[in-house]
Amino acid sequence: MLDKTIEEPPQRTRFVDLVQGATRLAMKTGLMQPATFDKQTIMDRAVEAAGSDDFGDPWFEKPLSVLLTALEEEARLHESGAWVAMKQCEKVLVDRLRAQRWFARHPEILARPLRNPVFIVGPMRSGTTRLHRLLSADRRFDHMRSFETITPVPYPGFTHGEYDRRITLAKRARKVADLANPHTLAIHPTGPMQPEEELGLFVNSFWGMKHEAQWHVPAYGRWCEAQDATPAYEQMARLLRLIGWSQQASSLKPWVLKTPQHMLDLDALLNVFPDARFIFTHRDPLRVVASSASLAWNQTCIYSDHADPHEVGREWLRKTRLQVERMQEGRKGIAPDRMIDVHYESVDADWRAAMKRIYAFLGLDIERAWPAMEAYRDSVDAMKRQPHRYSLAEFGLSEGQVMEQLGGYMRAFGVTREPRVASR
Repeated sequence: MLDKTIEEPPQRTRFVDLVQGATRLAMKTGLMQPATFDKQTIMDRAVEAAGSDDFGDPWFEKPLSVLLTALEEEARLHESGAWVAMKQCEKVLVDRLRAQRWFARHPEILARPLRNPVFIVGPMRSGTTRLHRLLSADRRFDHMRSFETITPVPYPGFTHGEYDRRITLAKRARKVADLANPHTLAIHPTGPMQPEEELGLFVNSFWGMKHEAQWHVPAYGRWCEAQDATPAYEQMARLLRLIGWSQQASSLKPWVLKTPQHMLDLDALLNVFPDARFIFTHRDPLRVVASSASLAWNQTCIYSDHADPHEVGREWLRKTRLQVERMQEGRKGIAPDRMIDVHYESVDADWRAAMKRIYAFLGLDIERAWPAMEAYRDSVDAMKRQPHRYSLAEFGLSEGQVMEQLGGYMRAFGVTREPRVASR
């Protein structure tokens, strides 16, 4: 909730400082080597770990190079933060190599159709997660789960019907995230089996806003903004087929998908998913900007001793404005009968009425979906922690600054100011 009494952002936990101290000591004594952001070194390590050198479409090397440069020159990572960033890059490369091996062994994977997917598209913190999870409760849709976005590619030896080791990794990652900064799980409650966005499918191409929300890499973000994202969406589609195959899901069911990245890349999305349908979400930009900055801050401060909340605020105000501008332009290529607009406050006021509108748009009978949706709503309270509290002031922003840049968006889509107490 927007809380004007907050003047300073939260600090990371003592756990991060302890890990950083231990890492620094290990490097001084020679037990650990400093991180490297040399692309060839990282790629060679991935090849050795995976036992393969087929990365698939080499387009990913462009964003990888830009990201590695930004990590080294801009992000101001501390020793453990740099080491984690390096290992994350290595993991993604190993995933790419393993994906190519699955495609080679099972060519039927890439033949799976992706019919009539439903994309929930909105700025960060605009209620996309809530709608995504409500729709995911309906078994007529297919969806990704959290462990699949963390590790999209099954491990070697994966067998249908047996326990998936990726679930164990997701549980461990959640525990570490809770120790590093419990605010992140208050902002976005999740668990290994919870429906989750396809963020990891873009990370597989070293693409997108996930990196900008984790590290201070503005040069990388601006480079991505100037590129055609179609190859990243093509890789996303390949991985989506792999996930559907690993789930043994019916290829006749439409996927329900969401991530704020789509706000920037609607043209690329339509190139790859020409029959997509869209649910656009809208929310008071004062909440969107403050909450987005809070999400980014609570990750950035984990990896750097020099994270600046005012830098974070300026960047996410700019990024939100750009998302809105790109979304407005991209909508021009979408037929009116393939998109619907849903306002955050309307879902808050009466989520059942909002879902009826959405199901009418999708041409589906909602009656059979009510029990699963109600069960999801009942589970929400069990997942919630402390309310997510944030302000504009803690990130050096004012209401006037936000309204100057995003007031036009409010008028164009009839977005209203939320009451002083917001639900998220």
